[in-house]
Amino acid sequence: MNLKELLKQKLDRQAELVGVAVQENRGMSAEEQAEFDTLEGEIKSLETTIQSQEKVAQRAAELNTPVNSAVVPAVAGSSVEVKEKKWKSFGEMLQSVRKAAIPAAEGGRIDNRLLDGIRGAATGSNETISSEGGFLVDEQYVTDLLTKTYDSAVVAGKTWDIPIGANANRLRMNGIDEKSRANGSRYGGVQAYWSGEAQTVTATKPKFRKIELELDKLFALCYATDELLEDSTALEAVITKAFQDEMAFKLDDAIINGSGAGVPLGILNCPALVTVAKESNQTAGTIAHENILKMYNRVWARSRMNAAWFINQECEPQLENMTVTIGTAGEISPYAKEYADKGTIKGKPVYTIEQCSGLGAVGDIILADMSQYIMIHKGGITPATSVHVRFLYDEQVFRFTYRVNGMPGWNAPLSPYKGTTTLSPFVALATRA
Repeated sequence: MNLKELLKQKLDRQAELVGVAVQENRGMSAEEQAEFDTLEGEIKSLETTIQSQEKVAQRAAELNTPVNSAVVPAVAGSSVEVKEKKWKSFGEMLQSVRKAAIPAAEGGRIDNRLLDGIRGAATGSNETISSEGGFLVDEQYVTDLLTKTYDSAVVAGKTWDIPIGANANRLRMNGIDEKSRANGSRYGGVQAYWSGEAQTVTATKPKFRKIELELDKLFALCYATDELLEDSTALEAVITKAFQDEMAFKLDDAIINGSGAGVPLGILNCPALVTVAKESNQTAGTIAHENILKMYNRVWARSRMNAAWFINQECEPQLENMTVTIGTAGEISPYAKEYADKGTIKGKPVYTIEQCSGLGAVGDIILADMSQYIMIHKGGITPATSVHVRFLYDEQVFRFTYRVNGMPGWNAPLSPYKGTTTLSPFVALATRA
């Protein structure tokens, strides 16, 4: 708790003491008055200390001696350049990151506005400001960058997003270990009884499983010409577009296809995935009316509200031309008509994404409730630039680092209370080869 938070806490307590007395239409008691007076003395002392702290910080800034300046991860020989506090644009900040990577003898300067976003310097020999020793993107641009990235990501923006705090690098939580809806298995072992079912009742309790996710690093590289680096407006537009598109692509790809080793665990590799078998004698590389019907039937009923279809673009002609057999003849499937008219199937939206498998392979069409997929991330985005990469081409490279990970919240399909067909929030169609 910092001094200002402590001050607010004491002011709130003073207001509470006065509020109780006013509400009860009386003066404060001797004990309340004594506490109020004690708080008054502590408040004045805190206010004085805060004012002194602000004066010291202001003088240090004026003298160009920022607090903790010893941890500046600058290239040897760089000097600090003092400027006004606020950035005019994200492009201006990127220009300063580039300048901070250049030795002072070659004209490099560290803008003091970068010092608030320092990450500890990397160990070992290096010629760049690495992701471990770079500058965090200024707070005024972090939210915008992440928002644009998740807006561009078709799948990632639909997951259960959990931010990780400053003092943690992983998520640990308990999840219900439920694999069956049979009596005695719901919530992993909870069972209720009607009074007439038995004279004795066995005590039951829920069963939990540990969910643990550690942050991984996602890197994005973007090359910029020296001419582009001179124009902060153009630089911001190009870097922001390149960053958001590439990061969004990789996030979606990992959520669909990730192995779980150094990357998020994708739904196609998770043990909770239900794979619907192809129809007997089904032609290779096709999608049939019955495939859609059976996939929808395997989605956990509670997930149907949030479920969506994710398809490869090669699937579109198949979906529009599905037929259903009527007697000895056939006609266009109602699902095909719905898709052609509304872009939905069974009332659920259809998203065409590159990350789905090619037509005929597992993952070319997926029905999933992405709210059952857990994503964790740690807020800061770190840009760094290399001094020497692509030197002969008059180009420099920006590297962005984002700490993120994810996995499905389910670890197995669910057996229903009645029937034998397992259910899941994640359903794919088997290979049709």
